[in-house]
Amino acid sequence: MHTDTERCVRAVQSKDARFDGWFYTAVLTTGIYCRPSCPAVPPKPRHMVFHPSAAACQQAGFRACKRCRPDASPGSPEWNVRADLVARAMRLIADGVVDREGVTGLAARLGYSTRQIERQLLAELGAGPLALARAQRARTARLLVETTGLPMADVAFAAGFSSVRAFNDTVREVFALSPSELRTRAPKHAAAGAHGVIALRLPFRAPLHPDNLFGHLAATAVPGVEEWREGSYRRTLRLPYGQGIVALSPHPDHIACRLALSDHRDLTVAISRCRRLLDLDADPVAVDERLRADPALAPLVDKAPGRRVPRTADEAEFAVRAVLGQQVSTAAARTHAARLVMAHGTPVDDPEGGLTHLFPAPEELAALDPDTLAMPRTRRTTLTTLVRRLADGDLRLGADSDWPKTRAALLALPGFGPWTADVIAMRALGDPDAFLPTDLGVRRAARALGLPSTPAALTTRAAAWRPWRAYAVQYLWATDSHPINVLPT
Repeated sequence: MHTDTERCVRAVQSKDARFDGWFYTAVLTTGIYCRPSCPAVPPKPRHMVFHPSAAACQQAGFRACKRCRPDASPGSPEWNVRADLVARAMRLIADGVVDREGVTGLAARLGYSTRQIERQLLAELGAGPLALARAQRARTARLLVETTGLPMADVAFAAGFSSVRAFNDTVREVFALSPSELRTRAPKHAAAGAHGVIALRLPFRAPLHPDNLFGHLAATAVPGVEEWREGSYRRTLRLPYGQGIVALSPHPDHIACRLALSDHRDLTVAISRCRRLLDLDADPVAVDERLRADPALAPLVDKAPGRRVPRTADEAEFAVRAVLGQQVSTAAARTHAARLVMAHGTPVDDPEGGLTHLFPAPEELAALDPDTLAMPRTRRTTLTTLVRRLADGDLRLGADSDWPKTRAALLALPGFGPWTADVIAMRALGDPDAFLPTDLGVRRAARALGLPSTPAALTTRAAAWRPWRAYAVQYLWATDSHPINVLPT
C-alpha cells in the first residue's frame, strides 16, 4: 500500500487507525516516522514519504515519533492473509527465529538461499531480515525498559542484543532517547506489575468482538494448562528458552497482557504467540466488508462486527487436541486432553494457582507406550502417527508452514479427514480461508440461514466469501447458543 501515495496521504490526514501497521509515514522536515493515526498535526503532503515497515524507516535514518509510538502499531495484516515466501519469513522473524538462529537458520526453515530471502524482503519491505529483526529487538527492549525494573544490561541481552553498546546505540537511534530516559518517561499504564510479571497492552484494529474469541478459548480450556479467571484467559506457554504463564484480558481499545517468564529472552516470542492466538493483526474491516456482501451473512456481521478466529499458542498442541476432539463433545475432548496433561505434561509453578502443567511436547508423547492411552484403537493409531511425525520433523506445523502442502500432508495421515485437517489449518496454521463444510455446527447454521447445508453445495456458495471463509465460520458458529460464543462472566 505504501506505493499508493494518494491513498496514504488521505489515511494520514484523516488519522485513520485502520491503516496502522499497513504503512509508516516518514516526515522529511522533522526526521521522524509515525503511524497513520498519529495525533500530531499532519505534515504537508510534499513533506511525507511512505515506507512499508518500521525497519525501512530506520534504515532511511528516521527515528520513531514519541507521541504515536509507531513501534507499537499492530502488525501488518498481510502476513495473516498471504502464504508466500515474504509472509512466511515475516511470521518467522516475528517469532524470533533470526535472533536465535540467524539469517541462515531462517533460510534453512524456508528452504531458500539467504540471498534470495534478503532480495525479496528488500524488494517488498525496504529492509532485509537483519534490519527487520533489529527493529523488533528495539521494540522488545522498549517494552522491557518500560515495564520491568531489570538492569539495563539484562534488558539488552533479553531483547536479543549481542552487547550493551549495541543496545544503547540502537535505542538512541530509533527512539532519540537513552534507555534510562525511556524508563523515566514510561507511561503510567506501562508500570511494572507484580515481581517478575511484565504488564503490557496489545493493540489491535477495531472493531474487535471478544465474545466468541475468549468464549471459545475458555469453553475448550484444558484444565491445568488453561483457565478463565477474574476476566482473564490464562495459560501456560512452552517457549524456546523456558516456560511462561500469560493472562489476557479484553478491553475496548487493547488487550491487557501479563506475562511471567522464566527467561526474559522469550518476551518477543511470547508476544508474537499471544497476538497469533487472539488474531490481533487481522483487518476486520476488510473481512466484514466481504462477508457483509452476502445477504445471508450481513445481519450476522452487522450484529457483532469484528469477530476474530481463535487460534493457538502452540501448533503441535492444537493438532493433538484436534485428534482428541474427533467425533466427541467439547467436554469430552477437554477430559481426554486433561488426562494426557496430568499424566505426561511438564509441571509448572503458578504463583496464582490453577495452572499446573505445560501441554506434553510431541517428543514426550511419541515415547509413550500406545497401550497406556485410554482411547479407541483407531484414534490411538491416529494420535501416535501424528506425534511421531511431529517428533521426527517429517511434519512441521508452525508460522513457516506452507498451508496447502501441510494440509495435504495431514490428509495423508491415517484417521485424518477434511474436518481435522481444516480445523488445524484454520486455528493452528492461521489460514484465513480454511473452511469447515462438514462441521455439524456450520451445516446447522447454514440450514437456518437458508444456505445450502450439504458440504459440496455449501463449499460452492462459500466461494464468494474467499479469502475470509475462516471468519465466515465464526459468524456461522455464533448463531448457536454454545458456550464457545459467550464471553465468560
